[in-house]
Amino acid sequence: MKYARLTKEQFEELHQEFINFLATQSITADEWRKLKAEKPEVAEQELDVFSDLIWEGVLSKVKYLEHISPNQLMLFHITEAFIELIAIKIEDGNIDITTEYGYKWLQQNLHDDAVNLYTSTKAIKDDRNKDVFVLIQQGSVITKGELYNYFSELLKE
Repeated sequence: MKYARLTKEQFEELHQEFINFLATQSITADEWRKLKAEKPEVAEQELDVFSDLIWEGVLSKVKYLEHISPNQLMLFHITEAFIELIAIKIEDGNIDITTEYGYKWLQQNLHDDAVNLYTSTKAIKDDRNKDVFVLIQQGSVITKGELYNYFSELLKE
């Protein structure tokens, strides 16, 4: 398995897609029930293959990720060749940017000495989707890139 097995909830959401996946392998509903009962290890493999297919499709479309913690904001822009990072670290322990107050403070105090901005670019060497998956496993979430683009524009000024 390349990524991670989908959760029970994710499988329920993708019920029709899973049925279609089994159909492409000529596995009927009756055959699936029989497979689960008589050859659970083969059924497990089918679940893993389906999970990887879903992850591959999702990850290939990811362009932006965000990872927000109380004192740090990490914004990623992912292209085919690079992962670009804008990182903002707050050195004031009283500011929590995961709160509305803390985020507003950040917007109003970007040039404060307690705010450190970093940028970085990393070339993707082997497997783009695997790199994206690792970032998601570490707590990043997929976004449309509004925050990345907002801070990217600010850095150009």
